[in-house]
Amino acid sequence: MINRPGYLEKLLGFKDTQLIKIVTGVRRCGKSTLLELFRALLVELGVDQGQILSINLEDPAYRELLDWENLYDYINTRLLPDKMNYIFIDEIQSVKDFQRAADGLFIKKNVDLYLTGSNSNMQSGEWATLLSGRYAEIHMFPLSFKEFVSAYPHNEVDKLFSLYLEYSSFPYVTNMITETKMTKLQVFDYLSGIYNTIVLKDIIENKNIKGTGRLERVIKFMADNIGLEISVKRISDMLTSDGVKILPLTVESYLDAFRDSYILYRADRYDVKGKKLLKTLNKYYLVDMGLRRFLLGDKPVDSGHTLENIVYLELLRRKLRVYIGKVGEKEVDFVTEGLEGTEYYQVSETVRNAETLERELAPLQAIHDHYPKFLLTRDYNPPISHNGIKQLNVLEWLLGY
Repeated sequence: MINRPGYLEKLLGFKDTQLIKIVTGVRRCGKSTLLELFRALLVELGVDQGQILSINLEDPAYRELLDWENLYDYINTRLLPDKMNYIFIDEIQSVKDFQRAADGLFIKKNVDLYLTGSNSNMQSGEWATLLSGRYAEIHMFPLSFKEFVSAYPHNEVDKLFSLYLEYSSFPYVTNMITETKMTKLQVFDYLSGIYNTIVLKDIIENKNIKGTGRLERVIKFMADNIGLEISVKRISDMLTSDGVKILPLTVESYLDAFRDSYILYRADRYDVKGKKLLKTLNKYYLVDMGLRRFLLGDKPVDSGHTLENIVYLELLRRKLRVYIGKVGEKEVDFVTEGLEGTEYYQVSETVRNAETLERELAPLQAIHDHYPKFLLTRDYNPPISHNGIKQLNVLEWLLGY
């Protein structure tokens, strides 16, 4: 079981607060395992096992609890009256009107409630509506590279990064590689199961979409075009020219569905000088690079945009907000807002060529404020400063060195 210290720290920070804790994220990213790790941590901290109640609503043994009243009664009769009770419910969105059970438990002074959800019907806006702002959301991703490396403590970092890109960042894949020695084809079979569950169950069933053909063409198009400025109309035009007639409004609804199921993330553009968000030409990134290879098949995958995708997901883990930066006619790969303030990031496979280095530095040099600026590359060299712009090895940065 791979430790997820960053998420555990967030959960521990919300322990015993008058908030419902909700862990969200794409299917199979490790939400249930995280709660298992957190329950073990609670025991280490002195919480008695009798104070902990865990329910996984994907388990048929709990099928009668899919009714909110039954769920509430089941939990209520098992609460210890004079102690704090730690309640964990996986896949809470399976329960119709679940918020009524959650509200009933929330008002009890001796209940600390933790929920998970991955269904595309339950994006952040609906959590907010149903639970009236009485919750804290911990959004979870598949394994970061640092978490992935922790499963292979004695292997070389470069080899592990190749595995990370070639196979997947979904946690169970680490078991498939090390314990069962499965091939990439077998890993793709596993990813196919995740993908089909998201598409067939979370999207088509819940969004009432008829057929999978156009939907799948859109997600494959997006997987092939990660990190590129793109508009809904352009997607519609390009797919239509390939013989798949699809209206821009339909494309937009599909993109929303993929975002709601956490398989796709959108990075909005930000005008650095004007200090405002722009409404056009956003970029999209995929939740997992193994899933990208699965979707594209034998088609060659560009390493530059793959690296950019990895950095984008890592920034989402570390920062509050991540944007694409516009500086006049130039573009900064990422502008972030976090507890440390604003930061700027440029990502490139290599800058050993002088012209490439000049091109990558130019957008950062065009920003005339004093916030930190970083150039992340695969080049191995001691950290370099280009007039205040720090050049770092991206793998060392991913590992937190």
